[in-house]
Amino acid sequence: MKRLFDFTASLAGLICLGWLIGVLAIFVRRDSEGPGIYAQPRVGRDGRVFTCYKLRTMHRATASAASHETPASAVTALGRRLRSWKLDELPQLWNVLRGEMSFVGPRPCLPSQTLLIEERARRGVLAVRPGITGEAQVQGVDMSDPVRLAEIDARYVASRSFLSDLKLILRTVAGGGRGDRVRA
Repeated sequence: MKRLFDFTASLAGLICLGWLIGVLAIFVRRDSEGPGIYAQPRVGRDGRVFTCYKLRTMHRATASAASHETPASAVTALGRRLRSWKLDELPQLWNVLRGEMSFVGPRPCLPSQTLLIEERARRGVLAVRPGITGEAQVQGVDMSDPVRLAEIDARYVASRSFLSDLKLILRTVAGGGRGDRVRA
């Protein structure tokens, strides 16, 4: 049921919001040098690496690192707005459509975040698709505390249901969580 929902909702989202993703990508390109859509390797289900797509919110020369390890000065002015409204996540609808991600699940991390990957593997978190949003994000927990994040992710995996996923989606849309925080 979850995969059917993910496929149908992401397809509908891309059909309805594809124009918005395109317009925002053009604004991102005009705001700062570089591509409008950013592609980055992330760790997915069963530890497989996939390419995750987002609207670029940081300057082009920013090193590929977890958000909490990236200085706030790396985020563009438009990027701050996109992040606050969570619009930078819209291109991930493509990842959901392809089956690499789900709407709800643990946020996918970078392959370089080995401690988080180990903690998630130990707790069985890598058995599920990563999500655009999840319990940890709604609670405001980012990837700076890998053990705590893996514990929250494991609780989600153990108790997940279609209804709880819908509630998390609604909480996210209603402004739950603060998004990926950067280093001050």
